Amino acid sequence: MEHPTPNTDPEHQPQPDTPEREPGSETRIYVASLSDYNDGRLHGTWLDANTTPDELNTGIQAMLARSPTPRAEEWAIHDFEGFGPLRLGEYESIDTISQIGRGIAEHGAAYAHWANLCGTSDREELARFDDVYLGHWNSTADDAEELLSDLGIDRIIEDHVPEPFQGYVSVDSDGFARDLEYSGDIAACDGDGGVYLFDQNR
Repeated sequence: MEHPTPNTDPEHQPQPDTPEREPGSETRIYVASLSDYNDGRLHGTWLDANTTPDELNTGIQAMLARSPTPRAEEWAIHDFEGFGPLRLGEYESIDTISQIGRGIAEHGAAYAHWANLCGTSDREELARFDDVYLGHWNSTADDAEELLSDLGIDRIIEDHVPEPFQGYVSVDSDGFARDLEYSGDIAACDGDGGVYLFDQNR
């Protein structure tokens, strides 16, 4: 089912309206030299993930060059911050880290939830955020009500139900929302007092 984009009319915006990005938030990774780690030393550095792969690689190589272990070459991610629900592996690719870091910088928590939903192994899937993101809603039922409205459910009731009985007719938006999730038409990720919704079929 094609899922309409949420109404852009201010009166029909998802509530609460979660900011795209909180001031002062950042994504960063702690990369450590494995040679030093294996020798019982902690040698590493924090790097901003909101940057290019080349800049990340430059930071990693500079960290390795400062290692007291001669010819230190191998490294791993030993910590990270600012990635929301996403948990990074020790050996994520630099290209993926850069893509996610810049995605979160541009779109905020919503992108972190998308990366957590689709995983870090498919960079093409990560790049589909703009196509699949439906917005942040109080609940999936709120989104379902908006979708039903866009599909003209109110007009259908007015046209086909006699006026004296229209007040007794209602639509199970909660059930419709559950069906949308169960069928795979939408994916819901809890966060920030509501749900981030994605249409992965787009």
